[in-house]
Amino acid sequence: MNEALAQLQRRLCAILPAARLETTPLPIAAPLSLQLLNADYPQGELDADTVQRVMNNPLYWVFCWASGLVLADWLLANPDWVRGKRVLDFGCGSGVVAIAAALAGAREVVACDIDPDALAATAANAALNGVSLELCDNFDAVKGEVELLIVADVLYDRANLAWLERFLLRADRVLLADSRVKDFRAPGYRQIAAREAHTLPDLDESAAFRDVRIYLGEVVTGTGAAPCPN
Repeated sequence: MNEALAQLQRRLCAILPAARLETTPLPIAAPLSLQLLNADYPQGELDADTVQRVMNNPLYWVFCWASGLVLADWLLANPDWVRGKRVLDFGCGSGVVAIAAALAGAREVVACDIDPDALAATAANAALNGVSLELCDNFDAVKGEVELLIVADVLYDRANLAWLERFLLRADRVLLADSRVKDFRAPGYRQIAAREAHTLPDLDESAAFRDVRIYLGEVVTGTGAAPCPN
């Protein structure tokens, strides 16, 4: 285990004693693996001290959430969305979507997250998959043109819906995957796909949270929207 991964392991154990990171191949068409929470970690009730640690330090980066899994698979199956483009992944978590974009041929991928552990996990997972990413902890600090903004699993809090308008102010196109909000009527966004998936390791989520929708957000100019890649 290299030092960066060892540091992540220590960080995980400080929050969830006895937990460990394990290399997990994802059930998608193209080879992609992540360092995730061990699948046999007990899912029973946590003691009060552990609950408080998790509340203070959400471990989003130790899971491959269903929407991230679906969007990563989508990009790998439809590489024209990212090939040769500069892409920004907002709320990268484990880095799964950013890594998929890089594997699909993006010219540059910026992975952005406010959680330093998520950025460390993204770096470790990028190395595991043999790709290079630019890491950033501040969305507003990303300079230069962004040709596609990719987003997954950020609408768990409805307050985050306010970000949807900001995304279209930053990039002409946004690909967003989500399973939490079903009445999605944000201006500029339309559903383009739906797939069923579950989070890894499996959290035994309800069927509603396994129903992942992919939305395209576009800045419309003139009389019509730009065509989707074939």
